[in-house]
Amino acid sequence: MATTIAILSQKGGTGKTTLTRSLAEGLSRSGLKTLTIDADPQGNLSEYFGVPADAFPTLGEVLAGQETAMDAIHDDVIPANLGLAEAELMLAGKMGRELTLRHALREPKRHYDICLIDCPPTLGLLTVNALVASDWAILSSEAEHFSEQGAEQATEVIGLARENLNPDLDLLGVLLNIADMRTNHAKGTLETLRQEFGERVFETVIRRSIVYPESALAGISIFEYRRRKAIDYARLTVEILERLDLAPALAKARAMVREIES
Repeated sequence: MATTIAILSQKGGTGKTTLTRSLAEGLSRSGLKTLTIDADPQGNLSEYFGVPADAFPTLGEVLAGQETAMDAIHDDVIPANLGLAEAELMLAGKMGRELTLRHALREPKRHYDICLIDCPPTLGLLTVNALVASDWAILSSEAEHFSEQGAEQATEVIGLARENLNPDLDLLGVLLNIADMRTNHAKGTLETLRQEFGERVFETVIRRSIVYPESALAGISIFEYRRRKAIDYARLTVEILERLDLAPALAKARAMVREIES
């Protein structure tokens, strides 16, 4: 069964979708069969993967009980569109609504090594479904005060999901994302996160760069768009695989880092 990781942030604009896309690429290049699930009605991740806007079925149909998750996989992506917002409203009146995604992913998880779920920038029912369906959570935090507050609130939701619905859920790590480490503010934010979350904070920081939105606009992963700029995501892939203790993939990820650095 695949290890499932929810990637979340309470605030938009923290680079979460680019993080999910780039991690999917890094994990795939490390030899892991990776399924990526777009749980954000904006569908930005689906667009980043180049999934057609009229793709059918999507996660919305899966959560509405109209289609299976296996049928909704398009080139290792379960996409989303605005119909997912309607599906969320339908879920609100359903018994066991928090478990819907978990049940839907049972079959796909038999066919993959890793599942990544890109959560919406809210802590609503879609995010709760993602957390209940996951083994781990990664928090993406930007180098600003409100993102720090968002990380604290997101950990509270993770704790509630673990206590009430998914006792196996744990925090894999907290990531400082799209940060300009030349500024004192970014350095201070990183220090604050380390005081709050200790060793859960990843050593890797995703540094701010214009090439990330450029690669998203082109619909091409940063590893293909500008290989040298993928180094932060490659190093983060190594850290994640170390924490998951996936030795064969870890060896390939380390080799990937050496190749980019050379």
